[in-house]
Amino acid sequence: MSDAPARRVPWILSVWLIVAGVIGVWAAFELTLDRIASVEHPHAALSCDFSLLVQCTANLDSWQGSVFGFPNPIIGLVAWPATIVVGAGLLARARFARWYWALFNLGVLGAFVFIIFLSTQSIWAQNLHTLCPWCMLTWSVTIPTFWAVTFRNLREGVFGRARALTAIGRFGSTWIVVIVILSYLAIAVEAQLSLDVLRYVF
Repeated sequence: MSDAPARRVPWILSVWLIVAGVIGVWAAFELTLDRIASVEHPHAALSCDFSLLVQCTANLDSWQGSVFGFPNPIIGLVAWPATIVVGAGLLARARFARWYWALFNLGVLGAFVFIIFLSTQSIWAQNLHTLCPWCMLTWSVTIPTFWAVTFRNLREGVFGRARALTAIGRFGSTWIVVIVILSYLAIAVEAQLSLDVLRYVF
């Protein structure tokens, strides 16, 4: 029997990646069903259409809803399972190579940039001006996933052992809750400035 110490499990990151992946797949699946429903019944209201402000139809029918020539939710159906696999692997004490973490980080960076683009389009684009419920759910798990993975990789030296990088990783890991909340607030402020959301709430 080996005397090597058991590998420490990053429980919070592991569980979060699994939870975020499940939520992301669920949101993508529901959006895919809604997209199919909108094709089959073009004039019917979708289950995610609550008002002119909160709806999915405008987003799904727009060019922004198929940026790469196919419905955006398909990307989520393919990509989110990767976070579940990584999270489950960490729980099983798997050891991933630096290149694997770097590629995974590149993937979540791409997701982060994509949801920033889509959220900005949804809020500001003249053909949209909506808040899509399933889209917002996707935004809400993509943002902390990006920050968590990025700060983890900086802290662990995936992008080099420079003291500044590891210091940013440690600082970000400590303040990640605040950083995530500020990221949410940035989108909320955008929505308020463009859509006057509070007027609909109150």
